[in-house]
Amino acid sequence: MKYEKKMKKKSAVTMKEVAAEAGVSLGTVSKVMNRIPVGEPYRRKVEDAAKKLGYKINPVARALRTNKSGIIALVLPSIRNPFFSALANEITCILMDRGYQAQLMITNFDPDGEQKCIRAVQENKADGVIALSYRPDLIVDESIPFVTIDRFAGGHVPCVASDNYGGGQMAAEKLLSLGCRKLLFLRIGSTVSGEPDKRAAGFESICRANQIPYDMVYLHDGEPEKLFDEYLNDHFKDGVFGYDGIFCNTDYLAIRAVDHLRFLGVKVPEDVQIIGFDGITDYISGKYVCSTIVQPVREIAATAVRLLLGEGPAEKQALVILPVSYASGGTTKE
Repeated sequence: MKYEKKMKKKSAVTMKEVAAEAGVSLGTVSKVMNRIPVGEPYRRKVEDAAKKLGYKINPVARALRTNKSGIIALVLPSIRNPFFSALANEITCILMDRGYQAQLMITNFDPDGEQKCIRAVQENKADGVIALSYRPDLIVDESIPFVTIDRFAGGHVPCVASDNYGGGQMAAEKLLSLGCRKLLFLRIGSTVSGEPDKRAAGFESICRANQIPYDMVYLHDGEPEKLFDEYLNDHFKDGVFGYDGIFCNTDYLAIRAVDHLRFLGVKVPEDVQIIGFDGITDYISGKYVCSTIVQPVREIAATAVRLLLGEGPAEKQALVILPVSYASGGTTKE
C-alpha cells in the first residue's frame, strides 16, 4: 500500500511577522502598507522586511479598507521624445516600489486632451496625478493630490524641475571654454511658459556677461522643423558656417542640427561644437547621443512621487529645482 505524504500548506505571512523582522511596531507596518506617510528609514525597513518574507498585499481588500484605488495617473504629452519615455519609466518603477500602479495618459500636445485626461482621472478616482502639462488653465479638483513637472501651476500645486537656468549658463560657459566665439541658440517648444524657457535666459546671460556675439532662433511646437534647416543653410556660405558653437534646448534638436550640418559638409565638432539638453543615451550602448546638459531623471521622478504621496516635510514645496550636470557626447572637442 502506498502512502502519500501531504505537505502542510504554508500560511501567509502576516504584518505581525513583518513588524518583528523589521524591528518596528505593528502600527508602523500598517501605515506603510496603507500608504500613510512615515519616516523614510522606517518605510525602507518595512519594505525590505516584507520583500524578504514574501509578504503579499491584497489590493482589493486594501482598496475597500482605505477607499483608495492604488492608481496614480501620469499625464505626458508624448513618449516619442526619449526624455519623456525615460521619465515615464522611472516614475512607473518608483510607484511600483510604493505599491501603486501608474496609469499612463498621452495627450499628444493637445491642451483639450489634457483636460479630458483629468476628467477621466476624477471619474475613475485615481489617488493622484503627476503631469507634464501644456495647458496653463488646467482645472484639477483640489481633493486630488497633484504634482506638475516643468510647468508651474500655482503655489498650491508642487512643481518639480531641473535647474534650467543654470543648465543654460553651463552650456554657454562650456562652449566658451572650448574656444567658441560666435554662438547660436536653437529652441523648439511650447508657447506656454515654463521652467524650460529659462535655458535660453541662462545661455543669454553668459553671452552678455562675456560680450560674445550670439543669435537665438525659436520655433513653437507644430511649426515645420525644416525652418531650422533653412536657417542653417542661410548661414553656410562659401564652405564656411557662420557659427562655431550651438546650444540646443533639447538633445533631439541637437542631433537634428548635427545631421543637417554634416549633410552640408560642416564637420562636428571640428568646425562647430554642439551641446544639447536632457542627457539622452543610446538604447543599446548607453552612451550619450551628443554632448549634453544632463537632467537628473530619476531624482525628478522620485521627488514628484514623494511630494504626491506626502512623504517628507509636511509643508508643500511650491517649486523644487534639482541640479543638472554636463556630459561630453562627441559633439564637442574635449
